[in-house]
Amino acid sequence: MLILGEQDILKAASLDEVMAAIEKSYAIYADKRYFMPHRIHVDYKNKNLLYMPCIVDDALMGTKYLTIMPENIEKRLPSLDGLMILNDYDNGKPLCVMNGTTLTALRTGAVGGGVGLRHTAPDSVSTVGLIGTGVQGFYQLKYAVHVRKVKKICLFDAYAKNMEGFAARLKDAIPAGIEIKLCKDSTELLRESEVIITTTTATSPVLPEDPALLKGKHYIAVGSYKPTMRELPDALYSVVDHIFIDAAIATEESGDLSQPLASGILSEDRIKSLGDYIHNEKNKDAVKNSTTLFKTVGIGIFDVVVADLIYRRALQDGAGHNVAF
Repeated sequence: MLILGEQDILKAASLDEVMAAIEKSYAIYADKRYFMPHRIHVDYKNKNLLYMPCIVDDALMGTKYLTIMPENIEKRLPSLDGLMILNDYDNGKPLCVMNGTTLTALRTGAVGGGVGLRHTAPDSVSTVGLIGTGVQGFYQLKYAVHVRKVKKICLFDAYAKNMEGFAARLKDAIPAGIEIKLCKDSTELLRESEVIITTTTATSPVLPEDPALLKGKHYIAVGSYKPTMRELPDALYSVVDHIFIDAAIATEESGDLSQPLASGILSEDRIKSLGDYIHNEKNKDAVKNSTTLFKTVGIGIFDVVVADLIYRRALQDGAGHNVAF
């Protein structure tokens, strides 16, 4: 069995290759070439366990296991941790165990700041704002500056002490010459950003209830994965022109959709599949020049397809550690 750590995963495939795997995953999802139970949540007090098993194309089998501990932010530790396990489809034998935190960050960055931004925001955008300066936000920005010629990044986090260290790490990871600004609040960030990415564990909106300020922007919402979690304000739904999701379950899992649907300020007919849009929409420029929202909750297909890519590349390169099992 092959064991892959953080650096093994990051060296195995380029950002473009991971984004291509995500777009392949959308095609698999659209064609229903998978078996994927709903994400299994185990919640105890302020601790969360998530299990995401998935079978793809009658060929790939894997399960991602994550822990999410919001209190880790106070300890200056990642709130998300876990493992990804790939199994042989024919006999069930474990083939590979890899760092689930790194895999999640890499593929979620590809889904949001990569594929999502590329297909829902104009080529001309040059300013990106990030709310939530954790591991997920870091990779969202790595992809964002890869798919767009970003000149300025604005940052805000309710835990202000996290921002300076994050900015220093980010500066070393992105092309030289991109300005990084620390904002005093989300209103300042919103005023100075064309694209807004949210990667928090918030249970109430992190953006202001200001329709005029919200209009004309492009939103990539990542953080909310439970009905009780919320990053987006009600006012956004009065000005947004196009709403995209990565999977139908997003309308149930994320409070950013389930709550406004329940209150009646949002109707399901306004919500579209990003995968369908990518593969079928003809007039993409018209969409990109309006107010857009892409809400991702992530699906097991993404994990299995990207993990398989990384596993096969690692085998070719002789990376990782083989252990008898």
